[in-house]
Amino acid sequence: MHNVWLIARREYLERVMTKSFRVMTVLIPLLMVGGVVGGSLASGKEASRSHIEIVAPEQYQEFALDLQSEFKHDQRSKIVAEVISPPAPDTRLMLNDEEANKELDGYLWVTAPANAGLPPEITWTPRSAANIKASDVIAGASRNVLAHEGRSSSAAVEIGVDRSQVAKDDKSSAAYYSALFMFFIMYFVIMLYGMNVARSIIEEKTSRVFEVLLATIRPEEMMAGKMIGVGAVGLTQVAIWLIAAIVLNGTNILAHYTGSQTHLPLSGLQMFYFVTFFLLGYLLYSSIAAALGAMTNSEQELQQLNIFLVLPLACCFFALGAVSTNSNGVFATVMSFIPFCTPLIMFMRISLNPTPPWQIALAIVDMVVFIWVFLWLASRIYRVGILMYGKKPNLPEILRWIKYS
Repeated sequence: MHNVWLIARREYLERVMTKSFRVMTVLIPLLMVGGVVGGSLASGKEASRSHIEIVAPEQYQEFALDLQSEFKHDQRSKIVAEVISPPAPDTRLMLNDEEANKELDGYLWVTAPANAGLPPEITWTPRSAANIKASDVIAGASRNVLAHEGRSSSAAVEIGVDRSQVAKDDKSSAAYYSALFMFFIMYFVIMLYGMNVARSIIEEKTSRVFEVLLATIRPEEMMAGKMIGVGAVGLTQVAIWLIAAIVLNGTNILAHYTGSQTHLPLSGLQMFYFVTFFLLGYLLYSSIAAALGAMTNSEQELQQLNIFLVLPLACCFFALGAVSTNSNGVFATVMSFIPFCTPLIMFMRISLNPTPPWQIALAIVDMVVFIWVFLWLASRIYRVGILMYGKKPNLPEILRWIKYS
């Protein structure tokens, strides 16, 4: 274990002290903030072109039509309104369903006041937090209409805001974007640091450093040290990014720039599963990368074999849409038990919806067994391949390496 620790320490310090590590560690959180702020600003602009419904009793039908006309002629509001008058018993339920399906940005519910001398009571039910700010525009348009009709002074109108739909929609959106954020972090870190293991082997193989090291260190110790050291670098970077996300969630920075309570609901259990599946995914892909590095003699040869690392991860990426839509469906469940896809897909399923504990446990056991098999194969290929130079080995030669070592 002493030799493994020495190799791991060297690999860790060598990468942590590089400029690229510092740049990526700072750049990724900045891109995260920029993406959230940019998305919120874009959604804010989109929300200004809101499609709403005005629901009014028969005695306020004229008011609803005048308000619709006011929105149509006010170019600054950019609100497209439809009128429902009088409402049916299931109108509110229908409108809530349309909001849930994102077919509607909100609706105004007009009711008669308790006192005949007061203006009508108007309740604005927005679909998301970005649409809440439309209440000011609606209040201004309502004041203009009521003043024009002679029903009320312009200062007497107040718009109530029903936030029940906002809470449901924003909670699900926040959970999705939180899971998506963690998915991409895991995706890129596993791919990046898995390939770093292979590149490290090729660099030392090209410089013939292995021939000196193998005089005192066994090949298995060297491979284990490289995997642990490079993996620790990945964990360090991920920890910094998660701390940055937690700090942003705990302050009002995002709310200041987005105008809403934008946040990523990162729970302790979610972070536990993230670290667990990240480690499992890294061990699997880095063992494959170690075998690829031992089999190749240059970066050019390694790039030709990158498909064995990139293709399974790309399958997870392409399956993301279907998994997000129905995380407990047959397709998502099957994908989460394919070892190459388990870390990303199972984590995404856990983050989006409650997943049966037995499925999580089975996926972890499946990964552990698969990793043990791949580490055994990779170590046997590694022991022979690191001292092989010249032409790239074919499949029969690789099988002989596994048998003879």
